[in-house]
Amino acid sequence: MGLEVESRPSDSPYIERVWRSTSDDVGGMTSVATASWDLVFWEHLGRVNVSLQGPEPRASRAEVPEHATFFGIVFSLGTSMPHIPINRLVHGGAEIPDATRTSFHLKGSTWRLPDYDNAEEFVRRLVREEILASDPVVTATPDVEDLSERTVQRRFVASTGLTRGAVRQINRARQAAVLIQEGVPAVEVVHRLGYFDQPHLARSLTRFIGRTATQLSRRNPPEPLSLLYGS
Repeated sequence: MGLEVESRPSDSPYIERVWRSTSDDVGGMTSVATASWDLVFWEHLGRVNVSLQGPEPRASRAEVPEHATFFGIVFSLGTSMPHIPINRLVHGGAEIPDATRTSFHLKGSTWRLPDYDNAEEFVRRLVREEILASDPVVTATPDVEDLSERTVQRRFVASTGLTRGAVRQINRARQAAVLIQEGVPAVEVVHRLGYFDQPHLARSLTRFIGRTATQLSRRNPPEPLSLLYGS
């Protein structure tokens, strides 16, 4: 009952995570902040939907349709679709219309719907067709040579929609949340991840995760979280 989520890592440099889920007897979830964007497919009441879900710079509440199935590809930082400016997706998304049970349209071409097991093959085709690209400046950050800080920051924002500082804060908060869910005391999380003190950690969790450390420690929260995983 609720929101059942399964996910796996990927050996593709373009993919951070592949996930799928089903919803039952749940009306919403806490959508945690994320520096990545997703390509999401879901079926509800016999209708197939496809959308791009952009980076989320803060936690928010999201509605979840009941009795729906979902599948998504989380793309690696620095990966983008150049024909869709990433800044249009930040804290939002874009629906891809006219999807069917077998196909959808993207950049003038018809694509077969991928699934949880063949996501890598689908992404390889996106790369071959030059629909998907990766910025080496972003993937190499912070060890980028022969480029000014201003240039690196500009390329980073253009590729991710976020600043490097924002990405670091989001990723640290997500890591902190995972550690707390694993039973690591908050005081130890502060020291492991370089927070100034526990109030600093608390503010970060509230802003980016939408939960306090105590709430994250509960085994049966009143509302599920969106996809949250360790490194």
